[in-house]
Order: sequence, then structure tokens, then C-alpha cells
Amino acid sequence: MTRPPAVVVVGAGPAGLFAAERLAAAGAAVTVYDRMPSPARKLLLAGRGGLNLTHSEPREAFRARYEALPPHLSAALDAFPPAALRAWAAGLGEPTFVGTSGRVFPEAFKASPLVRAWLARLAGLGVRLVMRHRLVGIAADGALTFEAPEGRVDVSCDAALLALGGASWPRMGSDGGWTTLLEAEGVALAALRPSNMGVELGWTADFARRFAGQPLKSVAIRIAGRSARGEAMITAQGLEGGAIYALSAAIRESLATQGSARLCLDLKPDLDGAAIARRLAGARPKDSLSAVLRKTLSLGAQQVALLREAAGGPLPRAPVALAALIKDVVLPVTGVRPLDRAISTAGGVRFDALGEGFELACLPGIFVAGEMLDWEAPTGGYLLQATFATAAAAAAAMATRLGLPPPVPEVGTW
Repeated sequence: MTRPPAVVVVGAGPAGLFAAERLAAAGAAVTVYDRMPSPARKLLLAGRGGLNLTHSEPREAFRARYEALPPHLSAALDAFPPAALRAWAAGLGEPTFVGTSGRVFPEAFKASPLVRAWLARLAGLGVRLVMRHRLVGIAADGALTFEAPEGRVDVSCDAALLALGGASWPRMGSDGGWTTLLEAEGVALAALRPSNMGVELGWTADFARRFAGQPLKSVAIRIAGRSARGEAMITAQGLEGGAIYALSAAIRESLATQGSARLCLDLKPDLDGAAIARRLAGARPKDSLSAVLRKTLSLGAQQVALLREAAGGPLPRAPVALAALIKDVVLPVTGVRPLDRAISTAGGVRFDALGEGFELACLPGIFVAGEMLDWEAPTGGYLLQATFATAAAAAAAMATRLGLPPPVPEVGTW
């Protein structure tokens, strides 16, 4: 009997483990290498907050969340949609549910049960996990070199998948060190940049001291023709949170092209300016301005202080002028939080560096998946969905190259 194709997967995160599962199920002998002591570390960390696997939005709304959706990623999402990811989780004994925001979570609401079941499945498929091995070289014949505790190790294979993540979680193993290696091999890369990151706003010391950690709920935020609604969190440096993360690309672009950026916050997006002015005009004349804003508009101390921060002094008492400020709180952005403080990474291997499928054009037999590819999306389930979808697409392309049977059709459509 001929031996099964030997496949090496580098990276034991969601993309690497999922591709390993698909290829092993198709008949490949799969070994997964990772620089960390144990697998799925970033996934386990993300799961502490509930493990938002995907989102329940309809297809077009879902796809619109991705910045300039590249054709490779578009096809991957259509081939492996959210329903397929939910079916996969259910197959591991971890059914999912849709939260009030439309986000999808495992019923256990954490990652550890899913990861345990997943690792057991991989072991049953014969997938080997080799930890504490950092990729340091790629030979012309596709052999890989790892730095291991015992020294350098050369590994030959029939095909390899790189799933090395971005650069936003260095302590979890995603430090972006692979960029130097791939650039030396002639792989075209887009510079790694922070995504889903906080913004720096230059608060006064008193505001930062008093209100860091306080939320701004149900706000609308605009910048450069883009807008997002949701919640933001005041930090000592500026703002973070879902509404900020959704505008990551617009904020970065404005800073890069214009040298400045301004966030415009609407603290009461469900009321127009005229309605706000009427409520303010009906307040008791003897009430303090803070009391008026609290009683008529349910604005808390942090919102009132934010208005003063933006005004740079006393607030106007005239209802129309104050209403206009509430609808348009202008905050100059002084910078963004650094890459190692971001949730995810923009940039990476450019899609025009790929040949057929997810194979690197200049390195035949080497494929790429996950966050190290040049795509960007906000939090809310879109990050993990694309990670799994690109892994499924890369595994399918690798199976074709190796003469393995194609994966079974996905369960579930949009």
C-alpha cells in the first residue's frame, strides 16, 4: 500500500486545527507544529468572555462587515457559512444559540469544553501535535525548519499549511514574526496594522482618572462618512468597544491620509435634535445642568463630563445649542492603541500572492489560512467565521493537490 500524504500544519490555533481535522479526515497523515506549549491558547482566552463563534445576520449583511471583501475570502465564506460552523460545533457536542445581539455562542458559553472535544476528535483521526517548535525556515523543496528545545529540526512533507495568526496577541503566540521569513521568500505582504483597537483621545487627567472603565451605552459614532452604533468604553487613553472597533479601518485611513481624525459621537441617536431641545426646554429652571441632563435625557455623569470635555469649558444652557452638542460630540483622535494591544490584525499575506486556492504562488505546496491573510472584520463573530472558512478552503485546495477525496458537502447554508 502507498503511504498517505504527509501534511504539516504550522500553527495550532483555530485555522490550523480545523484544516488539520479536514485533511486527516480525508486520509492525510497530519502533524501540527506550534511554538507555544499547548494548542488553541488564543481561542481559550477568547472563550472566557463567551466565545462568540459567528453571527446570525443574513448573507449580504454578514459579508458587508468585511473590508473590501477579497474574492478568495468571499468564495470561502460562501462555501463555509455560519450554519456550517454551527453544525460543526454541534457535532462536537457543543450546540450553539443566538444571543440578543444576533451573535452566536456555544451553549456552554465558554471555549474549554469545545476545545477538549475537538482535541479528542483530532487524536482519534491520528493528528499529531508537536509543541514548542517555532518555524524558522522554508527550503526550496518545501521542507520546513523548526527551532525546537533540542535544536533545529528539518521536516519534509508533501504539502504544508501556514496558520500563524496575526501580531496582536504576542503572549499567546501571535507575534507576526513570520513576516520576515515570508518576505525573504518573496511573498507579497501588506503591512500588519492594529484592527479592532482602541483610540487615543488625549483626555484631561481629571476625566481619565474619574471615568476610565465607565461605558457609553447606545451611542452612534461617525468618522469620514462611516458610522457605527453600539457601546464604547472609556479608558485612561481614550475609547474602546464594539462601536469603535467597527470603525478601525476608517480611523486608521484618516490618520494615515490626513494626519488627523475626528470622532463624532451622538449620545442620543434615537432622538433628533428638536426632540432633545424640547425636553431640555421643559426642565425645571432651578435644576442644575447635570440634573437636567439626567432627568430629561437619562445622561449619566460620564456622558455629562464627556460633553464638558468636548466643549472645553462650560456647557451652553440654551436648549438648541446644548441639543446640537449632544448630537455631535467632536473628539479629536491623537492616535490608536498599538498592535500588541489590539484584538486583531489587518494586513498580512496579500491575496494576489496566492495561486490556485490558498497556495502561495512563489512557494508551491505551501498554503496559508486564517488571520495571517490580508483581510479585516469587526468583532461579533466575523473574525472566527473567516478564520474557519479560509481554513476549510485551504484544506480543500490541499486535498485536491494531494489527490485526496474532496471534503463532504457542508451542513447548512446561508
